[in-house]
Amino acid sequence: MSDTIIALENCRKSFKKASSQDLLVLDDVNFKLQEGEIVALLGKSGSGKSTLLRIIAGLVPPSSGTVTYRGQPVSKPVAGIAMVFQSFALMPWLTVLENVELGLEAQGIGREERRRRAIDAIDIIGLDGFESAYPKELSGGMRQRVGFARALVINPDVLLMDEPFSALDVLTAENLKSDLLELWQEKKTNTNGILLVTHNIEEAAMLADRIVIFGSDPGYIREELHVPLPQPRDPESLEFRALVDNIYKVMTTGPTEKTRRSHRERQIGLGYRLPDVEPSELSGLIETMTSFSERIDLPELGDELMMNIDDLFPLLETLEILGFAKVSDGDIQLYPLGRQFAEADLQARKKIFAGLLLEKIPLARYIRRVLDEKVGHRVSEERFLSKLEDYLSEKEAERVLKTMIDWGRYAEIFAYDFNTGNLSLENPGISDAGNIG
Repeated sequence: MSDTIIALENCRKSFKKASSQDLLVLDDVNFKLQEGEIVALLGKSGSGKSTLLRIIAGLVPPSSGTVTYRGQPVSKPVAGIAMVFQSFALMPWLTVLENVELGLEAQGIGREERRRRAIDAIDIIGLDGFESAYPKELSGGMRQRVGFARALVINPDVLLMDEPFSALDVLTAENLKSDLLELWQEKKTNTNGILLVTHNIEEAAMLADRIVIFGSDPGYIREELHVPLPQPRDPESLEFRALVDNIYKVMTTGPTEKTRRSHRERQIGLGYRLPDVEPSELSGLIETMTSFSERIDLPELGDELMMNIDDLFPLLETLEILGFAKVSDGDIQLYPLGRQFAEADLQARKKIFAGLLLEKIPLARYIRRVLDEKVGHRVSEERFLSKLEDYLSEKEAERVLKTMIDWGRYAEIFAYDFNTGNLSLENPGISDAGNIG
């Protein structure tokens, strides 16, 4: 059996909030990274994957539970673990060579050895000839290669990667993934384990030996899938497409009995994290779906729309919570209401959307009720932000309220003045909203 490099037991992470209960980000995470494997952490935005990566790296302490590296507790950054970030995070005033040398310099490595190892890392990652270039001279893909070289130069036992390809164009990302796999398979580095955070199902299926699927609010491990396909993998093969279909199925199926005992299915309450979706995007998706057969395969829909899960899943979640469609077992099916919405004109769509907001979204009902009861029917957004901060972080409360304002303005259930930050009933689209309980 392979040796365990990283082990997490009963890890929880919460962040302190100024005036209310702590915000729980990760709950009861148990995980092991074994020697010789690439593991992908897959889940939608906000499920705590990046926080988990930082805990493993020793950059953030867990609130409870244990993290060990080669059997030793991790309480700060350790020499055997390196990390590649989503942003390139290069020092613009340093050359490629100087950027790659930074980690070695921090370790107190002498100038000659530092220079030799940095040049070797630059050669391995395919940037030889650019040692004297500055970051501003490089393309996005080349800058990320510098990030890889900076991580690999310290000869890490474990390489942590936080969405390292998401800021790159498709072709550049594919080239960099292929080069990374070649380095790994030909053992051109001393790395014995790779842990990758991604929002891209195909990326996880292409790279990983094991895929860990995260649930959210708070983040927890829902499922682990072992990938039996040998490398290199053909994304057009039946086996690969079956793997992708299975991942979609797992991610769109309710929690297993095991996870359900520990994690209640999320209820839509006042502090519900509304998906970051624009009404125009939702309308466009519903219109697109009407051209498919009754049940639509999600991988097929994702390919048609050229969306990864971080783009597609918020739209699917919105369709479900508003009652336009049902998602299950890797498929989606429009309800009659969804087809009615697609066939309606703009004003009829607004009326349908308004009714659904007030029926199904507690925050919409709360805002409308406060406006109805307030003399002058005008209230500062600060009141609603303060209410949301009882449930969410300050940043997340701002995002959720902005989404709610966008939805409410589209539905014409209230108005919003950006300059004053006031919500009002200057032009309400529904005259009897005050009767909503």
